[in-house]
Amino acid sequence: MTIHYRKDDHDIVVLSMDMAGRSQNVINDDLLNALRSVSAQLFSEENLAGIIITSLKKDFLAGADIDKLYQVTDPTAMMAWLETYKAVLRKLETMGKPLVAAINGTALGGGYEIALACHYRIALNSSKARIGLPEVKLGVLPGAGGTQRLPRMIGIQNALPLMLEGRAFNPESALRHGLIDELADDVPDMMERAKTWIFAHPESKQPWDRSHFKWPGGNNHDPNISQLWAVAPSMLNQKTRGNYPAAQHILSCVYEGGWIDFDTACRVESRYFANLATGRVAKNMINAFWYQLNDVKKGKRRPEGFERHHFKKIGILGAGMMGSGIAYVAADAGMEVVLKDISKKIAEKGKQYSDGLLEKRVNKGRIDPEKKMEVLNRVLATENTDDLKGCDLIIEAVFEDRGLKAKVIQEAEAHLEETAIIGTNTSTLPITGLSEHAVRPSNFIGLHFFSPVHRMPLVEVIVGKHTSRETLAKAFDFVQQINKTPIVVNDSRGFYTSRVFATYILEGVALLQEGQHPRTIESAGLQAGMPVGPLALMDEISLSLVLHVIEQTKKDFAKAGKPYATHPGEAVVLTMVNTFGRLGKKNKKGFYEYPHGKEKYLWPELQKHFLPAAQELSQEQMMSRMMFIQALEAARCYEENIITNVAEANIGSIFGWGFAPFKGGVLQFIGDVGLNEFVDKAKELAETYGKRFNPPEILNKMIDKGESF
Repeated sequence: MTIHYRKDDHDIVVLSMDMAGRSQNVINDDLLNALRSVSAQLFSEENLAGIIITSLKKDFLAGADIDKLYQVTDPTAMMAWLETYKAVLRKLETMGKPLVAAINGTALGGGYEIALACHYRIALNSSKARIGLPEVKLGVLPGAGGTQRLPRMIGIQNALPLMLEGRAFNPESALRHGLIDELADDVPDMMERAKTWIFAHPESKQPWDRSHFKWPGGNNHDPNISQLWAVAPSMLNQKTRGNYPAAQHILSCVYEGGWIDFDTACRVESRYFANLATGRVAKNMINAFWYQLNDVKKGKRRPEGFERHHFKKIGILGAGMMGSGIAYVAADAGMEVVLKDISKKIAEKGKQYSDGLLEKRVNKGRIDPEKKMEVLNRVLATENTDDLKGCDLIIEAVFEDRGLKAKVIQEAEAHLEETAIIGTNTSTLPITGLSEHAVRPSNFIGLHFFSPVHRMPLVEVIVGKHTSRETLAKAFDFVQQINKTPIVVNDSRGFYTSRVFATYILEGVALLQEGQHPRTIESAGLQAGMPVGPLALMDEISLSLVLHVIEQTKKDFAKAGKPYATHPGEAVVLTMVNTFGRLGKKNKKGFYEYPHGKEKYLWPELQKHFLPAAQELSQEQMMSRMMFIQALEAARCYEENIITNVAEANIGSIFGWGFAPFKGGVLQFIGDVGLNEFVDKAKELAETYGKRFNPPEILNKMIDKGESF
């Protein structure tokens, strides 16, 4: 039975959702049919005091049936289904009896929209529960009345950011934001509070169904709201660059809904939803952020046959930006952390990084001072290698120098048990070579974090030639223990993320070398969907570091007797560093100027030293080059067995360096363009700009087999 129907001694009907064969309740045909059935039964009740909607599962309702949503291709059919479903909710909402949502756990998207259709919302105060409308994160919008009910309930200005950002809250935060009306300590308390409210409000109605309804905070005629509508579209476009139609449609739904009656506004919402649900962006984002991300998080790449390892004490070698960041996330996850550097002073400075992040959380009310000290006290700042005794994991996070890394790894390993593993945070140096400096190379693995560590959700786990399956399993467990997403890649220079990411920034620099305007280059990168322009990113990484990596790579290729293909962007990096002494953001001089206390701006001398081209490329041409070069390199990594899983390739690109989420990831980009069309375009680019755009053979083989990403 999908919905259990029970009438108590006080003439209150409790509708308990409990979908058979599922761990969570979802919105699908079964729920629609069940709601139709119970609504008919409710209207036949002679004595009815009120209705409580709740769930018999651990959560209230997770949202839409994603499988159904992903498969839909006909917007007319989608809208018809949605209108039928919404009519049932509307029937319950307007039947003249008090209707309460008893939210016993997570209520997201369509789950929360059911609660919005109720007259009152009481939530179980569980820190694990989440409440909100996150649909925009899957490329769609709240389609069951959410864009109309929430603004009418908490006001347009308060509701818009919640839907545009897709934020989900724990029950206490949801109460503060007005998403729910009351908290309960446990299920009996929740049900008792619901009944009490019903008895106190026998003739309850939704505010928008009352004759003298006024929008909280003002309607579209209000000067403040009018001003909001005057600037909101341009602000949104500046943020999304028009790449995320769901955000634009949410804005339209709320704006248009403010001029018309509620029921008509809901039909408008249905049209926008149907358009989104059948579009490419939603398909790309659902595939990436639902199917592929869930596959990665389920740990399908973790070797079987090894018990889960829970890390209690870890050591970090190097208290710089990366080491300090890793120390913070590990301590926050409950581990004891030894943060070691060449002096206690430097190590203490690294610990202060954790102090600063924790203090920000205290100031925002997210943790109390006691919790801050509890986390901070887990970090031991030291210069003493003996303090590493008892660590079951060491992470080396020193400068990208092979000799330095070898030295600190050998010093640390002497203090470890045989079962301890060693991870290196290198972003480019092959793991197998570094592992040869370890006594136990089978216990050696790459753990490539991204900056800033506390914000970036990805860790690239790199398997060397000697890395054991047990070491990989332990590393996988560690990454999940610190609440990060692991992707597993095989050893090579630059691995997967650094290798592909580098093509983006170098292509942007190559465009500068060709004489394209730096501002246009940056704008093209942003318009393509990248979070930061290539020149700004090069500054962030540091031009001197990029040059160091280039020079080290050339030496390694020469030593191995391999030919090295120079990228046209390398000459720009060499000139910027060696001729002009512009090392990037760290010395306040790179492609940008960084005046103290002011916004950065492009170095005015750039076009003097990199002369403008006789013919400017269009933005579309520059976007194609920057996106295609990344996709081509990712395909080569897949062909070379460096990245072996399409889902990890896509999630790694989005979480690792911010590859256009609306495209669904770097390999999905190829599928989005169309494999045949992609290969044809790549060949055109190769003819004009060089061999780096030649499509790898794997793409031609996929075409022959009728395959695609």
